[in-house]
Amino acid sequence: MAASPIFRSSFLSPQLLHQHSSATAKPPSTTNFIPIKATTTSDPATPPPSRAPQSSNHLKNRRSADENIRDEARRHNAAHNFSAKYVPFNADPTSTESYSLDEIVYRSRSGGLLDVQHDMDALKKFDGHYWRSLFDSRVGKTTWPYGSGVWSKKEWVLPEIDSDDIISAFEGNSNLFWAERFGKQFLGMNDLWVKHCGISHTGSFKDLGMTVLDFKPVKAGATFASAIQIGDPVSIDRAVFALKNSNGIVEEATEEELMDAMAQADSTGMFICPHTGVALTALFKLRQSGVIGPTDRTVVVSTAHGLKFTQSKVDYHSGEIKDMACRFANPPVQVKADFGSVMDVLKNYLMSKDSKH
Repeated sequence: MAASPIFRSSFLSPQLLHQHSSATAKPPSTTNFIPIKATTTSDPATPPPSRAPQSSNHLKNRRSADENIRDEARRHNAAHNFSAKYVPFNADPTSTESYSLDEIVYRSRSGGLLDVQHDMDALKKFDGHYWRSLFDSRVGKTTWPYGSGVWSKKEWVLPEIDSDDIISAFEGNSNLFWAERFGKQFLGMNDLWVKHCGISHTGSFKDLGMTVLDFKPVKAGATFASAIQIGDPVSIDRAVFALKNSNGIVEEATEEELMDAMAQADSTGMFICPHTGVALTALFKLRQSGVIGPTDRTVVVSTAHGLKFTQSKVDYHSGEIKDMACRFANPPVQVKADFGSVMDVLKNYLMSKDSKH
């Protein structure tokens, strides 16, 4: 980060907001969220120091040498009244067990999972329109740390952390792709969308969690979908809870099914990962069973970029995977390393396609 940002908001510091109101753009009259003053020395909307000298009151209040991160979080909490803590997952409402979010703790006293519990009463003081407007106002901005798809919702993630203690590559904000061609050609669907979490500058959906927390999976047997190769899922209870509470459905995919689905998707220009092949296999089965209809709006989450799994793609299209038919293989063509040879191959291919029509 080139410069430390300075954050001010009317619910954090009304006096400072009034002091600097001349430098703060007012929101449109149709927007009722509380304005956030957020500037950096590199902000093009901020006048240069020669024209707008900064007063000492405008500088960030740094943590003192004898104050740790936890003490600083408590001080911030006293200012904005948003807070969160660890509690046992799916615990009895009478349970008083809880932990600070900066404590190194992985399980509850009973050995179960932990959940993050926010102070919902504090969050409810601002209505849905306020939160939507606030979050939308941060999308695509470079103000630290709100350019992140995770930290743009900081109040709902880890409200007490100081922005300077956040590690982020502005992850998230990935494309929601309308998979029109794949949906119509292979599934008879007209409203299919793929959330391409892996087509980003950070390359995977895992960065969305790693910017906040960490985990330690236990590997199972080999699979082309290597990132879901977990033999003893640490969050199995949470997954079962989500399934039951969302009326969810579980499907399975064989190695051949996921590779076929990946090849089919690639043929329409998506270039997906094997893990998305698992999701698309489930989609094929749910579509065939009638659970998902032809006009149902459907979103498939794609968790990684296909470029991370090129060898499995080469092996599939070369027909070199043992005991796999590779029904949708598009065999690679060896071409000399010059422009003319490549163009000749492409010309022959396109002419053969035209002759079939």
